[in-house]
Amino acid sequence: MAKMISHCPVCSTKLNISTLTCKGCGMELKNDFELNSFDSLDPEQYTFLITFLKHRGNLNAVQKELNVSYPTAKKQLDNLLVSLNLFDDTAADSTENQEIIDMSTWTIPENSNKASDIIKQKLMENGGKATVYTVNGGSHEIRAASDGLSFISNKVNINPPWQYKVFDIIVDLLVSQGGTAEKGNGRGYKLGEGKCTEKTVVGAIGYHYSGKSLGDSVHDPVFFLAAILEWADIAYNGRGKLTLTDSYRKKINL
Repeated sequence: MAKMISHCPVCSTKLNISTLTCKGCGMELKNDFELNSFDSLDPEQYTFLITFLKHRGNLNAVQKELNVSYPTAKKQLDNLLVSLNLFDDTAADSTENQEIIDMSTWTIPENSNKASDIIKQKLMENGGKATVYTVNGGSHEIRAASDGLSFISNKVNINPPWQYKVFDIIVDLLVSQGGTAEKGNGRGYKLGEGKCTEKTVVGAIGYHYSGKSLGDSVHDPVFFLAAILEWADIAYNGRGKLTLTDSYRKKINL
């Protein structure tokens, strides 16, 4: 059976269907039936759509199967949305200044149990960005940075950006304390004082990630980092504390 065509091969005018025929009884229904947007897709767009659906919208998997770069896959998706009259100009405006990252050359050690690798891998599987939710229900968009070592957020601005290794520091603290630790408070205490000791998450970040000394003020990003750990199914984000999930405990035999 010939593939449906949507435009006249002579003058390129959009075609309509005039007759529908039943293969069972031969009945014919004549009218002026208009082709829908899906019938108008060209072969490349159709192939992209089927691949996109097969991989449940995972652009990283799409680019691997089609052997294209991430920017090319993103462009093909935008073109497909335009053809289907689904392109959202508002959404496009909100992301037009965001850097498109080609993650096709990034590699993650196979079966790695490191929190940094797990989170980086999950971001890659989601096309380089994701939305995470804090314990209070606030939402934050996180995006992979082009250096492959760090990530950025639409609401937590810090320069230089946070690196994935901060999650390994947090998990090391949790493991050292049997799988759970207090988040702490870096806004009301100096490093080493009260709720900002090395045994708290905020204190461990200050000591081992930021390189701060006793008595120094520290940045307190725990509410944000805890949300990412929960999104990655590494730690439960409770009120006042972080606890390793059962699934992650099994991975590390804790």
